[in-house]
Amino acid sequence: MTTATQNPYASFLGTRDAKTVIAETPAKLKSLSSQITNLDCPPAPGKWSPKEILCHLADCELVFAVRLRHTMTEPHHVIQPFDQDHWARPYPSFTAEQALAVFTAVRQWNITLIQNASPELLAKPVTHPERGEMTFQTIVETMGGHDTNHLQQLEKIALNTAA
Repeated sequence: MTTATQNPYASFLGTRDAKTVIAETPAKLKSLSSQITNLDCPPAPGKWSPKEILCHLADCELVFAVRLRHTMTEPHHVIQPFDQDHWARPYPSFTAEQALAVFTAVRQWNITLIQNASPELLAKPVTHPERGEMTFQTIVETMGGHDTNHLQQLEKIALNTAA
């Protein structure tokens, strides 16, 4: 069982199956983004706009792709953390449509990898410098919890847009 230290998004995932969550996320993002009237408007000062959340998800999907593949192919891999705020600096240059397209394409690629992962691969250890030892499965669970966190943010924005 993955601990909250290993996966800070574990509480968002709860008892839901991570593979199911990550498979459903692209369609949910597409639906939510079509419900939000202004994707460039942050819900509050200092918060990311829906477009910035989509850009962040696209960036994270690229990172998850690399983390999964390094874990799969390298012994005792150490994950490279990144600063999401630094990565967010170019987000004004991108569109929500671009972010959603990147996320969806890379997510489909990752889903195929994950669906074909053997039990041995799922249990393969990897180290995160801030979170300690985890496994390939922990990365998958982190993806699901991270998705859920940001989907909840977008659902709240969509609900407020419709009001």
